[in-house]
Amino acid sequence: MTRIGILLFDGVEELDAVGPWEILGMWAHRHPQEAQVVAFADRPGPIRGAKGLQFLVEHGKDDVGPLDVLVHPGGSGIRPLLKSREHLEWLRSCSEQTGLMTSVCTGALVFAAAGLLLGRPATTHWMSLDLLTEVDPTVVVRYEHRFVDDGNIITSAGVSAGIDMALHLVKRLASPERAKEIRLSVQYDPEPPV
Repeated sequence: MTRIGILLFDGVEELDAVGPWEILGMWAHRHPQEAQVVAFADRPGPIRGAKGLQFLVEHGKDDVGPLDVLVHPGGSGIRPLLKSREHLEWLRSCSEQTGLMTSVCTGALVFAAAGLLLGRPATTHWMSLDLLTEVDPTVVVRYEHRFVDDGNIITSAGVSAGIDMALHLVKRLASPERAKEIRLSVQYDPEPPV
């Protein structure tokens, strides 16, 4: 079974976390023998998202248990994380223990600050692509990609791109058929009205 943890923090961009949660959670709900998804934060308790949505988190970093996949969202709350020695060290430690590190939107900036994207291809929200190269000039920016899979690290572009990245995870970790099943069950068929 694949155990997936979605990190929450004050100022998290709601869809960065909830989009992947919907896809990965549906996978776990329909096929509990294949996947488990858990949300966690620094410590249990309330978390306020960037747009005001309140989350009540049951698990902290200390009791979330081992993870096979980490999903690190972005949002305005990454600003203090970019400078948090403790958080960046925790990420480096996670990258050694967790098989797959993934980011949504500006979560890639935090990965870059932790040194996880050194010389690697990556993407982030289109408004932060230049900032990504400021944080780490060695990053090979993929400007037009919705997500970039570089082995043990996957980065995705802004907000809704996390849904595409999560479907890619299901395809990669289970099968294309399973990913199609999950996409149909959440009726994800993006054709923007504008």
